[in-house]
Amino acid sequence: MADRIKIILALLIIGGGIVGFYYFDEQSLLYRVIGLLVIVAIAVAVVMTSQVGKQSWAFLQDARTEVRKVVWPTRKETSQTTLLIMLSVIVVGLMLWGLDSLLLWAVQILTGQGS
Repeated sequence: MADRIKIILALLIIGGGIVGFYYFDEQSLLYRVIGLLVIVAIAVAVVMTSQVGKQSWAFLQDARTEVRKVVWPTRKETSQTTLLIMLSVIVVGLMLWGLDSLLLWAVQILTGQGS
């Protein structure tokens, strides 16, 4: 029950921040954005005290650990793969253009529009 109250409180804080953002529209945009970011930070801090916030934080830490384990391709591998994909796109594009031209020619002949 306490977690639900914390989440509802965080949503109300963010809602109040959004209302305040538009209520003070005569103020500088910089100040309004800074104020909104502070409000969001406060709401995140409130959510982080709940069980859902703690689980989310643990998930983000695990995801960060997994990203560090990834073996990223080298610059050479990336360049070769990019060139291969570009070549494949060009070849497939030419094949589709040829097929389209052939079908256009066939339809013109069948409908009597060809000269």
